[in-house]
Amino acid sequence: MTALGAIFRPQLPPERLRPVVEAAEAAGLEELWLWEDCFFEGGVTQLTAALSWTSRLRVGIGILPVSLRSVAMTAMETATIERMFPGRMILGLGHGAQDWMAQAGVRPASPITSLREHLTALRGLLAGETVTTDGRYVTLDQVALAWPPATAPQLYVGATRPRSLRLSGELADGTVLDAAHPPAAVRRARALIDEGRALAGRDDHHELVVFLNAATGPDAAQRLHRELVAWGLQDVPELGAHGDAAAVARGVQALVEAGADRVILQHTADEPDLEGFVRFTANEVRPLVP
Repeated sequence: MTALGAIFRPQLPPERLRPVVEAAEAAGLEELWLWEDCFFEGGVTQLTAALSWTSRLRVGIGILPVSLRSVAMTAMETATIERMFPGRMILGLGHGAQDWMAQAGVRPASPITSLREHLTALRGLLAGETVTTDGRYVTLDQVALAWPPATAPQLYVGATRPRSLRLSGELADGTVLDAAHPPAAVRRARALIDEGRALAGRDDHHELVVFLNAATGPDAAQRLHRELVAWGLQDVPELGAHGDAAAVARGVQALVEAGADRVILQHTADEPDLEGFVRFTANEVRPLVP
């Protein structure tokens, strides 16, 4: 069955998170996703708080930029959260916006090499291994977690370009596609991911998470249009969904048919009722999505 979720965008103040999380839990929403955009809110802090306020909601990070923190710290934080809230964290990693990485003084000359080194080291650490590596961006000397998780969480990669998508297929358990991907782009991304999987000899299932711009209510069409204009995406065909639950469910289903396993609804910047949007996703759209 297709998983369905919603996003809490970091352009909202941190104090807005708790009521949205509690609404998601009460409504039976499957997944709530967070972003770690620079320089808004710490994704790990948000993730931990959201998990602590709930008992069954799965919470995803889409994504943590690997250059912002050392791989040892990422492993320590991930292991701690997974042990406290087993099976409810969805960990997304990626390059991050390179302009932001430059502002923070951590922009790598080769984002692909950096991501490869971070993913490889992180997987080893979370598996309880003692890791020694001397790479271009990751250097570890006999590092092992004192408290590795009983089961290492799956690693997802946020990717858009061909080399990153192939790398995700090669090394990650899943891929996160942002809301700039209509069905045709999802199909292309799935093909590139499969190329990476084939090169690595992988035959396990690779989860594909796709964000979908969505709006409901009497002014849904206008709000969605403003959102796409703000992202410079107004001329991309078949992008986003607006209207009642049936219309949004059709947008979800189009992405599923293109290869998505999980579709996460992304509210507009001017969404007037975020708790209502979460309830709409869980109570109205969910029953219409197979």
